This record gives sequence, structure tokens and C-alpha cells, in this order.
Amino acid sequence: MTQENNPYDEPDSRTRPAGAPSHWVTPPPPNTAGRPTPPPTQPHPDPSQEATRITNPQVTTTPAPPPPVAVTPPPPSVHGQEVPSATDFLDRRAESAGFGPATWGWRGAIRRMSGGLISPKMGQDEVAYEQDRAMIQRDFDGPRTIVFINPKGGAAKTTGVLAAGYTFGTVRGGGIVAWDNNETRGTLGIRGMRSTHRNTTRELLDNLAAFNNVYQSRIGDLGAFVRSQGDAHFDVLASDERPDVTGQIHADDFGQVHQLLERFYKVILVDTGNNMRAENWLAAADTADLLVVTSTVREDTGYSGLWMLDALQESGYADLKLKTITVLSDPSPKVDTNLARDLTEVYTQRTRGVYRVPFDPVLVAGSTVQYSQLSEETKMSWLKACAGMAHAL
Repeated sequence: MTQENNPYDEPDSRTRPAGAPSHWVTPPPPNTAGRPTPPPTQPHPDPSQEATRITNPQVTTTPAPPPPVAVTPPPPSVHGQEVPSATDFLDRRAESAGFGPATWGWRGAIRRMSGGLISPKMGQDEVAYEQDRAMIQRDFDGPRTIVFINPKGGAAKTTGVLAAGYTFGTVRGGGIVAWDNNETRGTLGIRGMRSTHRNTTRELLDNLAAFNNVYQSRIGDLGAFVRSQGDAHFDVLASDERPDVTGQIHADDFGQVHQLLERFYKVILVDTGNNMRAENWLAAADTADLLVVTSTVREDTGYSGLWMLDALQESGYADLKLKTITVLSDPSPKVDTNLARDLTEVYTQRTRGVYRVPFDPVLVAGSTVQYSQLSEETKMSWLKACAGMAHAL
């Protein structure tokens, strides 16, 4: 596994909007005449809205909660000079604590054999491993959406989503959903672990009214539509699997489902289809906080990903390099090293980071992915790749 371009060095272009929530009301002026201020007049309800509420029980007037606004207290000061706060003290202590004694290799062996009397520090590889885990575990200031794209089939999008779901899920401890956003029928539900139900995005769309009330709907209710991946600690929302259904998922459908998933999950991993002109494909690209171009070390697959980046660039997608990383997967135990080098070089110029992941028979077998059987090299490679994704977010 090699990391060709470290995205940790790239600037973070995300900015957090500021401003008071919309429900704040400016207080009335003081009553200088000494008379009590009459209460504000309450507007009469619109009869048409009342009729709608009665005839259509699915319509709810429960207002959505206002977005949270972070309030940063001023730093403490003594005689006009800023001094470290209690939070600064704890932050400094946490930074100086490090990751503890070594557990890998000869350093870990010495520590165990000595009963802890000799505790060497971690080696470089173990420190990098802990840093990657810490990066994946970082807190975000809202839900994040990562969209996996390549308009060619067989580009390792689905297996990439599952491997990323496993990595984010096990390292973060949950709060992750992998969503098959194929406009017709995808294979994420087939490659992921099965469930006691067969519900998919289509059934969720048919039952969205059950989640209209943001105060009463629960993540447990969503369990009737997503499929738990067990010890991998993430859920899968499959695409339509019924052979008797016609029609496609449209942009509005994507928006409604995405808005719902943002209420219950911290990281949303989106598997896409092969038609980049489809409404839901374009909606996913527009919504993404990060795009992940997946490709195998094959000339046709690599070309397809580059052609897609050209098309997105010409369509006016801003800061495309800063919001895109690349994952190159080996399709077989032996690959063309010259081709791998060329693909790495060109994608390094087009995206903020390029990550190589090895061939793993568990991922290419075409059957349900057994996460516990993934090789250690595969797990370490995806840990590095997901750390790069987390940093880009």
C-alpha cells in the first residue's frame, strides 16, 4: 500500500456560516408612558391550511428546529492580556499525552516481556496508524456526504463504498450509512449483509410521510428500511430490487431521502450508477461534500474516470480538485506497474490525493462481502484512504 499524495497538506476550504437563528425576535421598545404593553396580536389561522390539515393527515405543521449556532465565548484576560483558559489547559494536556507506549513489533514485544518496566515509544508506522484513526474519529460540525463516482461499470464503486463503510463504521463506532443511489437497480444490497426485510429506497420513498414529524420520528423506525452490517457498525440502504417495478429514481427523490438520512447519520456514503446524465447522479454530485473517484488499474477504467472529471469541470463544478480524491484498486494480484504509475501521476494532478488499495479476493468474488476476512493490507490501505477523506471533509 502506498499513499501517493498526502491530502493532509491541502488547505481546508470549508467555512462555517454565521448569524442568528431565524426564530429570534427583536424585543419591542420600552413603554415610556407607564402603560402596560398589550400582548402581540395572534394571527388567525388560514382556513385553507386548516382544511388541508384535516383532509390530509400526512401534512404536518410542526416547524423544523432552527440550525444550531455555535457561540464562542471571549478568551479570559488579566489586566487586558489574554491568558490560557481551562479548555486550553485540557487541550494542551491531550496533545502532549501522545498515543502511549508501543504495542507493535519488537518495541511492543520488549514491553510485554518486561511486564511494562521497559516501555519504548511507538515506531513511525504505529504512530501513523494512530494518527489515521484519530483523523477518522474527528468531529464534524454537521452530517457529511461522500459520493463514489465513475461512469464505467466494474470500477470498484460498490466494493469501495462497502470497504469505506466498514472502515468508518469500525473506527468511528457507528453513525454511518451506505446508500445505493442507482437510478434503477444496483448491487450494494446484494454485496452487503442481508437482513430480515427486503425493503429498499423505493419502499422508503413510499413511506416518507412517516418521518415528516422531526420530533416523533426515530432512527429505530428507519431500521425497517436499512440493513445492519453487524460488527462493521454501519447500515446499507439498498436500491430497488423488485423485478416488477418500472421507473427510476429522480432528483427530487434523491433530495428527500438524503434530507432524511442527514437527520440520523453523521457520514453518508453514496454508491452511484453508471449514467452520469441521470437526475439522481447529478443530484448526488451537487450535494457531495467530497467526491471519490474509484478506478481499477486498467486503462479503460482510468480513462473513464478522467473523462468524467473533464465533463464535471466543463459543467462548472468549482474547486473540483480540492473536493475530490482518487482510490486506485488492483483488479488482480499482478498489475501493470507502468500503467499504475501513469494513472497515479495523472490523478495526482487532477485530485487532492491518490490512494492505492491491493487486490483482495473477498472484494472481487462477487458475493456477500465478509468483512472479517478482509486482509490486513486491505484494512490498512482503506484506513489510510478514509483518513484522507475525513481530512478533506
